Amino acid sequence: MSPITTPSSRRLATLAALLVSTSLWAADTAPTITGPTKVQGRPGYDQPNQYLVSRTVKLADNMEPVIPNTEQNQQARAKLAALEKKFGKKPNIVVFLLDDVGYMDMGFNGGGDAVGNATPDIDRIANEGLILTSAYSQPSCSPTRATIMTGQNQAHHGLQSPPMYGQPGGLEGLTTVAKLLSDQGYTTQAIGKWHMGDNEGSLPQNVGFDHFRGFLSVSDMYTEWRDPQYNPEVALSPSRYEYVEKLPFNKADVEASKGGKIRDLYTIDTNTIKDLDQKWLSFGVDFINRQKDAKKPFFLYYGTRGCHFDNYPNDYYLGRSAARTSYSDCIVEMNDVFAKLVATLDQTGQLENTVIFFGSDNGPEAEVPPHGRTAFRGAKGSTWEGGVRGPSFVYWKGMIQPRKSDGLFDFADLFNTSLSLAGKPGADVAKLVPAKTYIDGIDQTSFWLADNGVSNRRSIFYFWNDEISAVRVDEFKFMMIAQAANAITQSGDNGGFSGAALTSQASIMFNLYTNPQEDQTSGIRHIPMGVPLQAEYLRYREVLKKYPPHTQISLK
Repeated sequence: MSPITTPSSRRLATLAALLVSTSLWAADTAPTITGPTKVQGRPGYDQPNQYLVSRTVKLADNMEPVIPNTEQNQQARAKLAALEKKFGKKPNIVVFLLDDVGYMDMGFNGGGDAVGNATPDIDRIANEGLILTSAYSQPSCSPTRATIMTGQNQAHHGLQSPPMYGQPGGLEGLTTVAKLLSDQGYTTQAIGKWHMGDNEGSLPQNVGFDHFRGFLSVSDMYTEWRDPQYNPEVALSPSRYEYVEKLPFNKADVEASKGGKIRDLYTIDTNTIKDLDQKWLSFGVDFINRQKDAKKPFFLYYGTRGCHFDNYPNDYYLGRSAARTSYSDCIVEMNDVFAKLVATLDQTGQLENTVIFFGSDNGPEAEVPPHGRTAFRGAKGSTWEGGVRGPSFVYWKGMIQPRKSDGLFDFADLFNTSLSLAGKPGADVAKLVPAKTYIDGIDQTSFWLADNGVSNRRSIFYFWNDEISAVRVDEFKFMMIAQAANAITQSGDNGGFSGAALTSQASIMFNLYTNPQEDQTSGIRHIPMGVPLQAEYLRYREVLKKYPPHTQISLK
């Protein structure tokens, strides 16, 4: 398979002919319908957020085009200026990232009590903020985390799959939001799961964070080879156990300060892992308390251990969920962790000047039960909606109008939006990174802050390794590469890691409003919508030619 998916020559020829008469689509300009064939609109059909026909502009060559929403941009800037005048500093920024949690695990998306793990505090806070029903991660954890840090999708930053057991690769040489926020005068703190490379140049204290407390890898790498319940062939074999134990990856809860060395606190095993999230919570609460009277704003990147497999519930939370599974017990704990952090911000008088983004790094890990739930097809590791569309919201007391929005949001947008809040909006971001760096994120400050704000993003691109798997505009998703769940095992599997990647013969299209399960292709019936989707796909193929994929770690 080529580095960039190429449609068949017949499909390209057909597309070229269609594009001659629809060149305005490719130019990101709404077509004008004139003469007797002009359609009279029907009530309800012209929605304000139909991005397919919205004009976009390029702020810089190495940035994605944005939809200019001038009035809401002005409103957002006015609100930020008033807040800065009140507090005397830029706003604090918190990114709270769960691990392997599904769209339907949270009550605000219809889960919670309904699936046996109540999330009352998360739901309450979500309903006081902006619930993002179409927020997109990358298909798995490390790619998503690197996307948040760099504002790039996995094709560009190169972490296309999670590094395992000391595998080289990471953030080294990339420009991170932590580094840029530090340059803007922010205190930068990372807590919890890292998993973006444990080589020296990729460690958190060397990519912009003032301090780090957490672990460098992922839950199962600390426990699965120690637990005879899951891997008796290793755990009960002294020679195999010793082999894994000697692999070059850090096995401890650690801390480090900017420019310093990693300091091991204690070894993580099947016993000590139970209390990790509580220990990290205590550290997080202490950090927030210390910022109460600080003159500098802070950026807190908080990655939980929960609820990646295998879940070993803290003694207090064992059996606390109605479902009484280790996964659901973990969700109940995560509700309390998030609630405690928000309460601490409130108690210290910092909540009004703090924006909080809540999300999950990918969909549920459906190959290892018990696991999370999703309303969509597929799961972690796939580019079906279930793999990349999780529970997300943004909360800012007094600054964000409570509402739900299906406006498109990519986790890469956190990069641009955070820098915009720090005083570097729009095209200013392009000046902060090397000219060869393509920024896939978009500044969504006005989407968040304006009353009834709409997304500034026209499209979402999905990636399988370094290849475009699909593109979404409005409710339509155009898919070129899909994971076939039953290609390896007869019964099939909902996860993406055990499936096979298949290239469609004539790219398929789904209406995600009428068919969120993605099991009824509508491409043949809706060719007028398919043409601009293909044009958007071809536009980004040209981006990948000028700013080529940078593969560090891949499943290929």
